[in-house]
Amino acid sequence: MMENKSLTKSIILGVSLLVGLISLGGFIFKGLKTFSDKDRIVTVKGLAEMNITATSASITLSYSFSGDNLQDIIKQSEDKKSAITKYLTEIGYKKDEIQTGNIDINDQQKYFETEWQNGHEVKKKIDRYSTSQGLTIRSKDIKTTEDKSAQIKLELVSKNLTSTITTNYSFPELNSIKPKLIAESTKNARIAGEQFANDSQSTLGKIKTASQGQITIDGIYHPDADAGADSERPKEPYIQKARVVSTIVFFLE
Repeated sequence: MMENKSLTKSIILGVSLLVGLISLGGFIFKGLKTFSDKDRIVTVKGLAEMNITATSASITLSYSFSGDNLQDIIKQSEDKKSAITKYLTEIGYKKDEIQTGNIDINDQQKYFETEWQNGHEVKKKIDRYSTSQGLTIRSKDIKTTEDKSAQIKLELVSKNLTSTITTNYSFPELNSIKPKLIAESTKNARIAGEQFANDSQSTLGKIKTASQGQITIDGIYHPDADAGADSERPKEPYIQKARVVSTIVFFLE
């Protein structure tokens, strides 16, 4: 009777030990598999690009005078301002659409400066005073600003009112387009990751890490620059291209 009880206990102990070993092996296998799965990753990059159209445009007309009599060059500047303002109103701009800047005056406090010529120091006459001033008008049509600017420049030359003319554009802040740009780059990175996973007979898992590159802006297209550098730049000055590249590491299952 005692022998049967001892045998039964031995069998139960053996079975329990076997089950424990099997369970332990299962846990070890599962842990090793999980550890191995964590090492299976893929790093992909997602590119996103977006054209940004200017929200407003302006044309600035600037001119300058120099001389030794300050009152004379101030009067010349004021006369030119009045003549240009009259011309602008004649072609359709209202006076409240013309913004006039203040006159900037530079006094060099001397009439001569020295320079070296043929090994000798000589005096060179210079104008003591110089003034600069500008007028700015808002463009009524952003897309035609460049054409209008060129037309104004030619007509001012013909009226002996030659001025330096520049065009300026205002674009939306990057923060207004950043979320959409980042979402697009993440989407494109996932597409690349899924393609890699399919090729490796795996399934794309969760994101392990992600980093966003700096948003870059391509400005005005320059036809005389290197073709490779400017081939993708917008050819219209009122359009900029924003670009970002996100680097994302995915788990592979």
